[in-house]
Amino acid sequence: QMNLYYFDSPHQQITEDFDAKVVKVVDGDTIRVKADFRVFDFPIRISNLLAPEMNEKGGERSRNRLKSLIQGATVEIIVDKKKRVGKWGRLLGQVRERGFDVGQQMIEEGFAVHLDEEQARIKPLVLMGIIG
Repeated sequence: QMNLYYFDSPHQQITEDFDAKVVKVVDGDTIRVKADFRVFDFPIRISNLLAPEMNEKGGERSRNRLKSLIQGATVEIIVDKKKRVGKWGRLLGQVRERGFDVGQQMIEEGFAVHLDEEQARIKPLVLMGIIG
């Protein structure tokens, strides 16, 4: 059933990299952007990045750091060609600001961790500081 809606969407499917303005930082790994080819803003999930949720320890701190890096900036979104959309329907992509990988910076500064299958499984333990 989902395929029916996917192909019948009135909106252009995003399959190529693009530039967009960051209009909101939702949390440490999700932003909302405005691009020239859409009349509305839409969410981007920074791929290969795992940050605490807003209701988790470190969530507000992570969001605030990402906000300080890119809120209001024009960024380049590098679309993940192998997995364009995540489980919550958000477009997945690498975010670059002036050529710098914002997700990698968040990881290096300790505001997020690199996402892989093992880390996704142990996320609550890592983010709560139980294991590390």
